[in-house]
Amino acid sequence: MGHGSSRPDSGEPSPDADTAEAPVPSRFARFRRRLRFHRSGSDQLPFKNLAAEDFAGIARIEIIGAEMKFKDRWLACLSFGERTYRTDKSDHTEKPVWRSEKKVILERNGPHIARISVFETNRLSRNNLVGYCEIDLWKVLSEDSEDNLEGLSLLDPSSSNTIVGSISISCYVEDPIETEKAFARRVLAVVDYNEDGKLSYSEFTELISAFGNEVAASKKEELFKQADKNGDGVVDMDELAILLSIQQEKESLISNCPVCGENLGKYDKMNDMLHMTLCFDEGTGNQSMTGGFLTDKQASYGWMFKLSEWAHFASYGIGLKSGSSASHILVFDRRTKRLVEETIDRRIILSMRAIYQSKVGLTLIDKGTRDLLRSISEKQGTWMNSPESAKDIPKFIKSFEDQVNMDEVKHPIEYFKTFNEFFIRELKPGARPIAYVERDDIAICAADSRLMAFTSVDDSLRFWIKVAFVAIGATMVGSITFLKKEGDYVHKGDEFGYFSFGGSTVICVFEKDAIQIDEDLLANSERSLETLVSVGMTLGVSRRKQATEEMPRLENCTLGA
Repeated sequence: MGHGSSRPDSGEPSPDADTAEAPVPSRFARFRRRLRFHRSGSDQLPFKNLAAEDFAGIARIEIIGAEMKFKDRWLACLSFGERTYRTDKSDHTEKPVWRSEKKVILERNGPHIARISVFETNRLSRNNLVGYCEIDLWKVLSEDSEDNLEGLSLLDPSSSNTIVGSISISCYVEDPIETEKAFARRVLAVVDYNEDGKLSYSEFTELISAFGNEVAASKKEELFKQADKNGDGVVDMDELAILLSIQQEKESLISNCPVCGENLGKYDKMNDMLHMTLCFDEGTGNQSMTGGFLTDKQASYGWMFKLSEWAHFASYGIGLKSGSSASHILVFDRRTKRLVEETIDRRIILSMRAIYQSKVGLTLIDKGTRDLLRSISEKQGTWMNSPESAKDIPKFIKSFEDQVNMDEVKHPIEYFKTFNEFFIRELKPGARPIAYVERDDIAICAADSRLMAFTSVDDSLRFWIKVAFVAIGATMVGSITFLKKEGDYVHKGDEFGYFSFGGSTVICVFEKDAIQIDEDLLANSERSLETLVSVGMTLGVSRRKQATEEMPRLENCTLGA
């Protein structure tokens, strides 16, 4: 039986009520205050309105420990969709132990690949990404196991064939039916201090008070008697489940989340249940990962930003300094459906700042900067074609280790004698599979790129050209080489050309209503969020049964850039 009397209190005031000190907060109140403090500056469970048919389950992922090849202080990050969580730092060891867990919501058409990244944190390396692994949560859900304890290989970020260590994780996916059945158990556990699965009257009334429903609070004794079906003076889990179910059909007992205190009822009953389910699990006693991060790189540095504090998330800067002040940018990885942080090359940053953030540069803009930009680009191109530039290749791979996969490259790194030879590197056959290669009505992405898609030319102008006059300079783009000549027939997926160091923009123009661009690309572009795509991924589907020989008119075109 739970703590306290199983009979209702008389409600009579104490004789010393006027002279007594303020009452000591209840265990639940202290727990709730501690949890709020723990969550301050952390992940505040921001919810969108999730339709019942889109809810696929709740995944619990526990990062237990790892075995690395050298000693250091380690931390691990869990990235899923647009959220990232981190463990605490381990002791200085080659076998770090974290035992830290997080629960995430699975959506039927949402992300299903969870990525775990392991960083070394000594002062010299400054939180260096050492290895990673990925978990397909759909596969875990289909295995129908109580708990999946796995030892996974940690892969080198720049070479997925190289193993740098191993990591132990426990993963379990609770389907929607299980979540609903377990809801009463989670509610009961909030105030069931001795964990006997039963609530005394005092515990029951404390729970009702925490629900924040004034009507229910005024009927505590009535509700207790209604719940206590067998009259044994306590409410067990089944009895609480029945009470919650009955009241849910009439008028919900719960107005506020009893853990975080947030007002409920913004969406529907299922979303309220999901909110409380995740909140309740914060108090299980297991060490919960710290949240509120967008990428694993940000989490590794412990930047305690709430998602709400990334004020520019809906703008092109996405929480970063914009324009020539930017040093990194966020893009959406289409394959894993997670946010990725990219670093902008320091040479480009310095050149942009020299032009746009100095009196000399601004003066030159007024007079025209074509000669200056051409000079900068030519000097950079000359350097990138020199044998000395080859020493920059390892540093470039390190900077983009999460995206440059050397296992896809046709030749080993020693093959490249200049930086540009590496930059235009050939890939192995099959490294970029072409989607629906036999179907001419399905368009594919034309380049490994960060893609933006618009339904009209007007939309592209509205998103990109706002704050008067915009100067666009292709600084240090390098040369553009075409491999096809005029009159050549280009098959779907054929190599058409390449950029030397710097890259640039490819614009694919379609006549209006000729193509239905993929919804995920349009949705990201509406947020001014670039999507990281590879050659061969789908771009859209033709809306026409037959191709027309008439040349398209520019004013009727749709852009994919």
